[in-house]
Parts: sequence; structure tokens; C-alpha cells
Amino acid sequence: MIATRTYLELTDPSVFRPRRVADLDVHVSKKADCPPELLKYLYAEVGRDYRWVDRLPWTEDQTRDYLADPAVSVWLLTVASELAGYFELRRDANAEAPRSTEIAYFGLLGPFLGRGLGAHMLTEAVERAWADGARRVWLHTCSFDHPGAIANYQRRGFTVFKTEEYVVP
Repeated sequence: MIATRTYLELTDPSVFRPRRVADLDVHVSKKADCPPELLKYLYAEVGRDYRWVDRLPWTEDQTRDYLADPAVSVWLLTVASELAGYFELRRDANAEAPRSTEIAYFGLLGPFLGRGLGAHMLTEAVERAWADGARRVWLHTCSFDHPGAIANYQRRGFTVFKTEEYVVP
């Protein structure tokens, strides 16, 4: 099976088009000292329908080591205090390149899809990256991800900078 991976970036804050939901009981917060079990749960549940498989074999120690990286942060979206989704930010460690932050993983749990929360959470992710000094925010998605993913990214101002095809076993 052939899949397409699309890379998108946002390099100019003036083209960013934020969008938030009107619900006052929607919150995004950084999960300091994220337990490995929580990250593994979120990855598996959010990615269940989108073929997120790369991290499924990670051990608890591998997950803990990943979370210990100071360039990585995990953010939780809650709706009425119920866990609704998450995103991971990963700062580029290359000091010679312009400061870049990847939205490494991003997604909602099933019951929260279709409510505008993806646009809200993407707005929060971009703003958190810029607040941390990023000059470029980027991400990638693939043809297995939610069908509205690329459109959401582009409506927020992201532009495609690369596409590639790859074989999925």
C-alpha cells in the first residue's frame, strides 16, 4: 500500500489564522512529568484509526527517555475536565538552524471529533511554540490521518513544503 506524507510549515506569524471554540470549559495545559503510561495511552487511542504504529512497541523505558528530553513537551486538551486530546511539541536541537518547533503528534480522542476542537488545539499548539521562541512551526501528516487534517492546517496558515510517497507494510 502506498501512502503520501505531507509536510507543512508556518514561518510568518502574520499569516497565522487562529480559531478557538466559544466553550469556556475547554482548556489546554502542559503535562509536566507526563507518565509514560499516559503518553502511550494517548498515542494508541488517538492514533488507533490512523495507523499510528511506530511507537506501539516502545517500552516504558523508551517512552520515559523520550519524555525526559527537555526539547519535548506534552500538552493536554480537556473539555469539561474530560481528556479530549493532546499534542507534543519538539524543539529542534540544531542551534545553527533558525529555531524550529515540530508539532510531533496532534490529535483528538474519538468522542471529541467534529466539534471544532482540532482548530482550537492547533491554535494553542502554534501559540505555545511561538511563545517558546520558535521562528518556524512545522508538522507532517499522511494520507491515513483524519481527512480534515490538511485542510485544518492550511486554514490556520500552514503551507506545504514537501510531499513524499512511501510504502506501508
